Amino acid sequence: MNEASKKKNLDQLDKKIEEFKSKKEENRPKRLKVQNDGWRMVIELVTGMVLGVILGITLDYIVGSEPIFLIIFSLLGFMAGVKTMIATAKKMNEPNN
Repeated sequence: MNEASKKKNLDQLDKKIEEFKSKKEENRPKRLKVQNDGWRMVIELVTGMVLGVILGITLDYIVGSEPIFLIIFSLLGFMAGVKTMIATAKKMNEPNN
């Protein structure tokens, strides 16, 4: 092989490597966005449940009752978390997002 053909092969290899890197970088932000959206939905659900449990325990302590408020507010917190998750999922599916 002469020097000209070696240089041509190296240039072609450099182009292929750059194309591969650019494709890889284009896909990365989408994958990270999906992961962030998933964690956002999990945090919304857990936050709703934790707030419900805390409110239920607090009201049971103040009133001095059995864990009736804990049960009620745990369920309400779960429902609020699910409702928030559904709203987030709808927002993510909008075409301009």
